[in-house]
Parts: sequence; structure tokens; C-alpha cells
Amino acid sequence: MAPPKSLPTQHMPDGGEFLLLPPTLQPHAYANVDRMFATRTIARGAAASPLPRGAEISPRYESDGQQRGVEDYFHRACVAGLLVIKRGEVVLERYGLGLREETRWSSMSMVKSLTSTLVGAALRDGSIGSLEDPVSAYVPAVRGSAYDAVSIRHLITMSSGVAWSEDYTDRQSHVNQYSRSLGARVPGGVLDLLRGLQAEHPPGTQFRYNTGDTYLLGCLLTAATGETLASYMSRRIWAKLGMEFDAYYTLESEGGQEIGGSRAGMALRDFGRFGQFILAGGHIGDDAILPGNWVQDAARPAFTLDPSQNSYGATGYGYSWWLDESGAMVAVGFAGQSLFIHPAEELVIVTLSCQPQPPYAAAYGVDMKAERKAFQHAVVAAAH
Repeated sequence: MAPPKSLPTQHMPDGGEFLLLPPTLQPHAYANVDRMFATRTIARGAAASPLPRGAEISPRYESDGQQRGVEDYFHRACVAGLLVIKRGEVVLERYGLGLREETRWSSMSMVKSLTSTLVGAALRDGSIGSLEDPVSAYVPAVRGSAYDAVSIRHLITMSSGVAWSEDYTDRQSHVNQYSRSLGARVPGGVLDLLRGLQAEHPPGTQFRYNTGDTYLLGCLLTAATGETLASYMSRRIWAKLGMEFDAYYTLESEGGQEIGGSRAGMALRDFGRFGQFILAGGHIGDDAILPGNWVQDAARPAFTLDPSQNSYGATGYGYSWWLDESGAMVAVGFAGQSLFIHPAEELVIVTLSCQPQPPYAAAYGVDMKAERKAFQHAVVAAAH
């Protein structure tokens, strides 16, 4: 038999190295997560909801003693996409680094805030009884592990007390073991990792960022609702809200459990629509998707944080939302992703980025945290 003919193919980065990619590979990887990992579609509805357009703003900010604008921000902060919505109108929308309007860019950990919002929907639906319910009542696979004493509230506030290393630079850290399991598409691999973790603190007593906690939260939602996470997100929010594009959750293996806390793929404007949903208090038209006080509770700090000790500069943490000193709720993701929602200003800012990571970041010479904060302050001022 003759060998098959050569056909053109495209090289993709190693999924197991996703958190350790060099800057040359980051934009390609972040725009093609669905080609690197198993995924499941979050289906859009029949029609997209309109996003009216207002007069464009031109925010100016100061950085390193110089006045800078939007173009500078794109270059200095390695921005791929920027969307600003003020009082329901798009006042700034820019693309770079090959990002297009329809591209589903990696959410990284921004999706933690979206997944945690589904807990509110499941509470309103009656699929979940209470935030005080034990996780193991829904996910029998963690019975007998350190998660036996953990409640749903502990998961959504990152206070499970379970020992977990979120060190992206350490190849043996738990988060990199998790990443390699996803890259290899190992069925049950993430749950195996979680079951082997030890208790470090009593649940609810200390904040410790843990991507494994949100994976478990996704498992709990699947068990409670009897639906895949993607199906539940589509049915309760994505399709009803009139998202413009299908999105996707990454899966732990082919046909397996969704990853509730990282690597989902969504388009820039649809992140903005989700921000508008939160500004509306979890309502879609006359339909209340979330309990009446859910958004206010989600924005209440479960833990007060030292802004110098976290990558965003947050002063608190709520229901899987980072809390900004300005009063904003922020979904934050690896390499500079953020969904900034400022209720008092009726403002949503979505930033999609591929900021260099160690060891490459040291040579870059830009304080990314300070740059983002300065730009956000400028957007708030310009949008008044």
C-alpha cells in the first residue's frame, strides 16, 4: 500500500506547556485553545442582542512619567483586544495581535467568575439548596478527601483550606500538574489530583487562590443541574442574553468534564455582554436569572486582600470576583485578561492580552499591574 500523500498541517504549541509559553507562541495559542484541548460548545441563541455605539473616547494616562494613549497601551501591555461599554453603549473597541471580532480568545481564569455566577442561577432554579451545602453531597468522588469538610461557599470564595500550589513557574506545582493533565486529555486526571491534596487550614478561614477549587465547582454544577456545564451556561445565560458567537468550555478529556476555572474561549464583545448582564443585576429583560441579592453578595469581600500581594492589585475577593478599590468587580485571568465591571459608573472594560510571563517578563521592563491600573483610571475619567 502506498503511503498517504503529504498534506499541509499547522503546528500547535504543546498544551501541557500552556502556562509556560514564550511570547512568540502566546498569541497563537490563546486564539486557538480549541485546537489544543478538548472543548464543548456553549451555544448562542437565534439572534444577537445589539450593542449600541456611542461617541468614541480617547483616554490618556501617565506611565513612567510620560503621557500615553490607547496605542501606547496596546504596545506596552501586549493587548490583543479592548472593549469599553459606558451606559450600554460601546465607546471604544480595538483589536491587535491578530485578534478578530469572531475570535474566541482564551478567557484564562476570567471564566471562574462566569462559572461562579452559574451557582447563583442553580440556587434560583432550586438545583442547589444552599451555599452551605457540603461539596461531597454533590460530588461523591471527593468523599474521604480534604474536600469532605468543604462547602460550596468555601469553593466560590477560594477558602477551601486545601493545600494547593498556584505557582506558574514551578513545573511541579499543582497548577502545572493540572495543566499537563489537560494537555494529555486524561479522563478523571484532575479529580485524581484533587483527591490527593491535603488539608492545610480549616475551611473558610484563609484565602488561597486555587484553580482546582473552581474545577470542583464545575463538577458540582454538572451534578446538581444534571446538565453539562456548557449546556447550562447556554440555556440559562448565553442564548438568552443574545451572545453574538458560540463560546466553549475546555474539557479535562475528550467528552469529559468542563474546566470551570480556566481556558474557556469567548469573543471580545460577548465578554462585554456578560459584563452588562452583571450590571443589570443578573436580569435578562424581565427574567431574573440570579437571586435578587446575588450580584451585591458576590461583590461583598469575603476576604480583604493586600493589593501588593496579588497580580491584579485587588483589595478584596468575593464570589470568585476580585474587588477593586474603586468599587469595581473584576474577573481576572492569566497573562493580563480582565473584565472590569464598575456599577456606579455603569462601565464595563474588557481587556484581552498576552503579557509575557517569567522568565521572559523580566526583560520586558513594563510594570503591567501599574499600567493596567493607570489605563483603567483614565478610561473611567474619559467616559464621564
